Amino acid sequence: MSEITKEATQEQLLYANILEKGMFFGLGLMFITFALYVFGILDSVVPREAVASYWNMPVGDYLAAINQNYLHMAHPPTGWAWITLIGKGDFLNFLPVAILSGVTIACYIAIIPGLFSRGDKAMGFICMGTAAILILAASGLLAVGH
Repeated sequence: MSEITKEATQEQLLYANILEKGMFFGLGLMFITFALYVFGILDSVVPREAVASYWNMPVGDYLAAINQNYLHMAHPPTGWAWITLIGKGDFLNFLPVAILSGVTIACYIAIIPGLFSRGDKAMGFICMGTAAILILAASGLLAVGH
């Protein structure tokens, strides 16, 4: 068992550094994409003046309604289908959310080599498993209730 110290390990510092940079990047991108949407620089699927009429709907109903009223796709854009609409201002706003969600995965992957090189195999395998589960969950392959 290792000794408890008050100093951060190299892996903790790397994790925090990546998390900080990823958070600032995602947050900055969120401001930019929101400005593109709000100022009408990019066209949107749902007209800005109609957005409030959809606020009280559950996500599934919202997606079905905008598909019926605006998109006319074979199926509502669920899961990662929003990527096909990334050129629209309202769907472009999903990009920084996806980036912010993925930063943790990048942090785990980055610290794995350091954990194994200093002999902390248990934590290395835990980080590998955590990253794999997060990637699998984000992929949509584990979707339930459909």
